[in-house]
Amino acid sequence: MPVYKLTKKLVFPPPELADDDGLLAVGGDLSVDRLVLAYSMGIFPWYSDKDPILWWSPDPRLVIIPEELKVSRSLRQTIKKGIYRVTTNAAFEDVIRNCATISRKEEGTWITDDMIEAYIRLHKAGYAHSVEAWDGDEIAGGFYGLMMGKAFFGESMFAKKSDASKVAFATYALALGENGFELIDCQVTTEHMKRFGAREIPRTEFMKRLEKALDVGKFNYNVT
Repeated sequence: MPVYKLTKKLVFPPPELADDDGLLAVGGDLSVDRLVLAYSMGIFPWYSDKDPILWWSPDPRLVIIPEELKVSRSLRQTIKKGIYRVTTNAAFEDVIRNCATISRKEEGTWITDDMIEAYIRLHKAGYAHSVEAWDGDEIAGGFYGLMMGKAFFGESMFAKKSDASKVAFATYALALGENGFELIDCQVTTEHMKRFGAREIPRTEFMKRLEKALDVGKFNYNVT
């Protein structure tokens, strides 16, 4: 399939026209409006500093259905002990900049400076959210992503201390499930997310689940 070149016009080709590897389009910009449109269509940006902006819609798609979330006994015990204090949106910029420093061999991409600035704008607009795990006053780990309707789109995580990002993710994912969320999008397959119960589904099923999740209205859940 051809890869579509975007212009200034705020449109994307249908996700089903993506190439076999998931690449759909190239170019465009990282404005809030374009990013919101992209995520609502099951599309996300993913590229390195040397590349133009690349837009993806992989098939299959890795997701966590909240009721299928798996949290190991040891991780549940760590959460119960209260080793880390978990917050939301307390340090968004710190989280994304820490994520940008982590080597992502499985993900195969980098969080560029332009991406950082774009997601900070999304955060200020109320779409992007961070979850932090604290050891005292020190940030020990966390992750960030987008929330639209009752879908959460996970982007990246980091950990400075053992299990910190896992505690942050498990705590938040459990809370999302308790509050009726339909979908946690993990984008591309990693063994790390599969341990939480993530599984691959066809793009057609993903789009149906996404449409349902976006139709239930805006909802923001805060851990604290």
